[in-house]
Amino acid sequence: MLLGDVAHLRTGDKGDISQISVIVYDPAHYPLIERAVTADRVLSHLPGLRARRVTRYTLPELGALNFVLEGALSGGVTRSLALDAHGKSLGAQLLDLVIGDDRGAEGAAAGDAD
Repeated sequence: MLLGDVAHLRTGDKGDISQISVIVYDPAHYPLIERAVTADRVLSHLPGLRARRVTRYTLPELGALNFVLEGALSGGVTRSLALDAHGKSLGAQLLDLVIGDDRGAEGAAAGDAD
């Protein structure tokens, strides 16, 4: 199962900071993404990213996780030589993160996350 199967994203960037919010479609999937989508997994899934720090905020009442990626934009969108290295592109890549298998939220939570 991919992250994009159970969640959608909102992104934004300001200066050299990118922000990615992961929001579940169904609140029943929140415990799954809370376990499977960590700051370390986000960094490993985006290997070209050179963020200084990734901070994850949990928002269970909203069924969401918010990631703040400091230093992720190579000096900022307007200063970077990278093509499309801003929040929307990073978020689209993150939707392909494997969070479990196709047995559903309960089976995936108990199974191997990657």
